[in-house]
Amino acid sequence: MQSFIFKNKNLITFLSAILITTAFISKWTVDNLYLFTWSLVIATVIGALPIALQAYQVIRIKVVSIDVLVTIAVIGAFLIQNYEESAIVTFLFLFGAYLEQRTLKHTRSAIKELTDMAPESALKMIENGEFIEIDVDDVNEGDLLLVKTGAKVPVDGRVISGEGYINEASITGESLPVDKEKDSMVYAGTILENGTLQIVADRVGEDTTFGRIIDLVEEAQDSKSQVEKFIDRFSKYYTPVVLILAFVVWIITNNIELAITILVLGCPGALVIGVPVSNVAGIGNGARHGVLLKGSEVITEFSKVNSMVFDKTGTLTVGDPSVSETIYYTEDSAMVLSYLASIERESDHPLAKAILNELGEIELHNVENTEVVKGGGIVANINGQRIAVGNISLMEKEDVTLSDNVMADIDRLIKKGNSLVLTSVDGKLKLLIGIRDQIRSGVKKELSRLKKMGVKNLIMLSGDNQGAVDVISRELGLSEAYGDMLPEDKSAYINKLQSEGQIVAFIGDGVNDSPSLALANVGIAMGSGTDVAIETSDLVLMNSDFSRLTHALGLTKATSRNMKQNIVIALGVVLVLFTGLLFSGWVSMSVGMLVHELSILVVILNGMRLLGYKL
Repeated sequence: MQSFIFKNKNLITFLSAILITTAFISKWTVDNLYLFTWSLVIATVIGALPIALQAYQVIRIKVVSIDVLVTIAVIGAFLIQNYEESAIVTFLFLFGAYLEQRTLKHTRSAIKELTDMAPESALKMIENGEFIEIDVDDVNEGDLLLVKTGAKVPVDGRVISGEGYINEASITGESLPVDKEKDSMVYAGTILENGTLQIVADRVGEDTTFGRIIDLVEEAQDSKSQVEKFIDRFSKYYTPVVLILAFVVWIITNNIELAITILVLGCPGALVIGVPVSNVAGIGNGARHGVLLKGSEVITEFSKVNSMVFDKTGTLTVGDPSVSETIYYTEDSAMVLSYLASIERESDHPLAKAILNELGEIELHNVENTEVVKGGGIVANINGQRIAVGNISLMEKEDVTLSDNVMADIDRLIKKGNSLVLTSVDGKLKLLIGIRDQIRSGVKKELSRLKKMGVKNLIMLSGDNQGAVDVISRELGLSEAYGDMLPEDKSAYINKLQSEGQIVAFIGDGVNDSPSLALANVGIAMGSGTDVAIETSDLVLMNSDFSRLTHALGLTKATSRNMKQNIVIALGVVLVLFTGLLFSGWVSMSVGMLVHELSILVVILNGMRLLGYKL
């Protein structure tokens, strides 16, 4: 019986509305008091059933909820034969619950959008080399899968053949298609816009990046902040106080209608729902913009941050060194470049990779007698000539003369934060290359916006040399910058800031900096959904787009303000109603319930504004 009543709660609300409408039409048109009275009686009885059953269930676990207050108020009004009030109050309470249910669904729209993106099937290769369609839950690690144009990638995996462009908005929040070719990583829930790919499954089911994102957003939306926990405790004691107050008023004044009205006016519905709806909407907005807020507590903490500490490589910089300047000391530059490329292909050093990327397709030579000089570079023979590629110390070891002009060039490149690669042929310097990690596009602008948003200290900590760190710090206008720091040095510095009363956010790549991410008040990981980033941090910028950081800060500040607004609205409405009850005659039980339900709708709509938040 209970399940039937709860299942048909909306139908009961609709019938109650029809009965109340019928009652007043019969009274105003034909003055039929018999139909008027019995319509209201029936409306009260059927409308009170789901409310009373809910009240009974919470009383069994020793909780006095809003349902208990309304049930007592309705029974009291019914007993004193105030059927108009009892019927209207039950209808408004049920209709308010219906509106809450409908509007709260919108605030959880991020989850629905994510789950709608989830792939349902996959094309799996079988023994004869053909592909058959199977349920995505039946895909196992190591399976070979085919993804066609317009299809969703079913699992996380690696491309083994084919080429195409994938829309990774479901993972990164960025709709610009990404080129995928052999050995590229692909993620479940992303869409192949053109081309055909064969992939091997690496992670399946809930272990995919997409599955983990859904889990994180669900957990975050279901989590509670300190404010919510306080309001829960407040409501636990507040509702019994209202009940006792109404009883005392009845004993003193002998006015049961006044006591019943106090029960209705004291319902803390808007207060209870206002903060959660703000949090849920804020987290939902973040999820749609590539910002994963891992819980309601992060919102409160991040909105108060006044110091941000950044890792350098992969955070403020791209993390992929590239050639910034090339200086020739010979007229035969083509020959020197071909010698350089031939030797650098023997190395797996990041600087060698940067040089080869810069040179592209070029003539290569056979390299003989290769010698790797630890901490210096490489020496080898090409076409009977001795070629040395490396740093200044290697040149000194090879007795290469560095003129005043060369030293001036070297000093200038070092001051710009470059790492140096020098090339000599038979003891004579032919080429000087400066290589540096490039600053992320738009970082300087975003750092300026962070300052305007109230972040007082912008600090960089890096394991790179102090010279390179100083160069980037000057370019970006940072408050402080420290180089040559190990992970434990970074953690110690964050501890120092916190001991000085600073609320610190640390932004890193989520791999080498996990101690700092865990220690900071808010740990923020840059990266496209890496395991360590998701597990260690409090907030993840899924597409490594630095502008998402300012969006995240603005969003948490807006969400925090929204929560406070909803608390003021909820308490203000209760205060106004009680003032109206004590000092004027305009507040009745039904008016109180109407205003009460409207206040719930107002705080929900106010919270829903966050779904459309843009910085």
